[in-house]
Amino acid sequence: MAPPDHIPVEEFFAPPFRASVSLSSDGTRIAYLAPWKNRLNVWIESVDEPGDARCLTTETRGVQAYYWMDDPRWLLYTRDQDGDESWHIFRVDLENPDAEAVDLTPVPGARAGILGFPAGRPGKVIVQANMRNPAEFDLLELDFITGDIETLVQSPGSDVGLWLYSQSGEIFATRTTANGDLELSRWNESTGDLSSVVVFDGSDHPTGIFPLEITPDGTGVWLGSNRDTDRKRLARLDLATGEEREVDSHPVHDLDTRAAAFPQLPYPLIHRRRTGELIGARYLGERQVIHALDPHFADVLENLEKLSDGDLASVSSDASERRWVVSFTHDRDPGVTYFYDHSTGESRLLFRPRQNLDPEKLAPMTPVTITSRDGLALPSHLTLPVGIEPTRLPLVLFVHGGPWTRDSWGFNLAAQLFANRGYAVLQVNFRGSTGYGKAFTKAAIGEFAGKMHDDLIDGVNWAVDQGYADPGRVAIMGGSYGGYAALVGVAFTPDVFAAAVDVVGISDLATFMGSQPDFVKPHLLNNWYRYVGDPADPRQKADMLARSPISRVDQIRTPLFIAQGANDVRVVQAESDQIVEALRARGVPVEYTVMEDEGHSFDNPDNAIALYKAAEQFLGKHLSAKPDGVQTRKSGH
Repeated sequence: MAPPDHIPVEEFFAPPFRASVSLSSDGTRIAYLAPWKNRLNVWIESVDEPGDARCLTTETRGVQAYYWMDDPRWLLYTRDQDGDESWHIFRVDLENPDAEAVDLTPVPGARAGILGFPAGRPGKVIVQANMRNPAEFDLLELDFITGDIETLVQSPGSDVGLWLYSQSGEIFATRTTANGDLELSRWNESTGDLSSVVVFDGSDHPTGIFPLEITPDGTGVWLGSNRDTDRKRLARLDLATGEEREVDSHPVHDLDTRAAAFPQLPYPLIHRRRTGELIGARYLGERQVIHALDPHFADVLENLEKLSDGDLASVSSDASERRWVVSFTHDRDPGVTYFYDHSTGESRLLFRPRQNLDPEKLAPMTPVTITSRDGLALPSHLTLPVGIEPTRLPLVLFVHGGPWTRDSWGFNLAAQLFANRGYAVLQVNFRGSTGYGKAFTKAAIGEFAGKMHDDLIDGVNWAVDQGYADPGRVAIMGGSYGGYAALVGVAFTPDVFAAAVDVVGISDLATFMGSQPDFVKPHLLNNWYRYVGDPADPRQKADMLARSPISRVDQIRTPLFIAQGANDVRVVQAESDQIVEALRARGVPVEYTVMEDEGHSFDNPDNAIALYKAAEQFLGKHLSAKPDGVQTRKSGH
């Protein structure tokens, strides 16, 4: 078998040719993100006469998301500053290409999010933002033409997590109660307070209720619900009575809620553009399943899914639902984007975002199920190099963040890079991952550095037992929670790993929780406090320290590479600094790099390239040989 052609790191981590495409309401133009000076910015182009592409924005950080307005003159977009996650909203005037973009939320350090566009009020957008008080999000109506801002509701406290605005003008909010339950409340303008509509068991929703949106008629909310069931389904809650009924469900799979953590991934609900009615729902197992909830969309969906053997990702139509632009999730041809005309049946390829990469030279990602030592099924993904006998390969255990999210089938840049270098790559959805029922998620309570880590070790043992992995050449790598897992790997099970890469990982669970922003702290009850502990309680704090890598620095002898964003507001730089300082004080070498213009994710292509070049070199150095005495761990802690 011939080894794979060497693909440079730059080819993997360069910005996509185009991404995040959507169609204008009249169906004549597409907008998309594409590089301008190597940063993703917003462009527009004609559908029927391609080739007239025009760049609308010139952001040196890059654009996070953009929004078409009903009036095609205007377009809104959001971006932060050097990874600080202080999202601002900007306006672009398409009829005045020489005009600079206008920052509509110009308060330094403020974070703003677009909630919707009120019917019958052209030029207005509903926003929640913490411009008045960093710890509280007010509900605002913003005039994106004049820049005027009207406060609709001043937040009554930092326990309010999300505002909801109906087309009739009624206002609702979610808030976390003192015991951790989640309450949906109605805002009473005359009394200036919130009154409860319904209360949800907070333990069922560690990161909040998602999706949660008001129905177009304003009488209910659609939500992802697992009330009285293990699986998350689509439900409708009556805002007058608080009663909930099922709208749709899948017998095996959860509603696909990955977009709660990663907004660039497909949103679970598909709507009619003109009216906002619900026309489809997404579920996710090994692959995606879409349920059409509307006869017309069912006909459209049947034809859209014929365009690619991938999973339907972004879905955008004109107001008439005649013209559609869609993209697909795929493990080797990511984001491939098509135009489809339902009235004529015409379809054509618009672009491949990674046109520089040949799908035939990339590695397939295969779903596998691994059984944990206590009998839990762990949905996982294995990527093996192309053209190499898959026997006793060096293995990279790549651990997802969160931990309340999941890995899924699709294109993974790190997996493709390391497979191209001849490594097997294993991604394990350990207990605590979401999307596999609430019992699977709750199985992680109290199990940080315990059974959650055992699941990862069981994944390594599986790969060795299957003959894929060389037990002497196993590395662990991840970001955020995955970075914590990498540190746990070398601190708690140092005999398993020949190398580790920690990107923005937690080294001390107590100091991590204490460093969270004020507006986040009230919403930690159902995740970090429930699963890990309360650092204000001395007994719980001691347990948290015992589960923290910083407490076992004297056990770390595995080669370690740490990368950190200086502007990270989730896992602050002190988390990396303190373990690097502790290791160096003991004379243990550790490679450490800090990106001064990054936060929790390394979005700038130059930084991503530098990170993965360093990781490639580091792993190549430590996994090329077969050190003696490195064996997988079969026993518990």
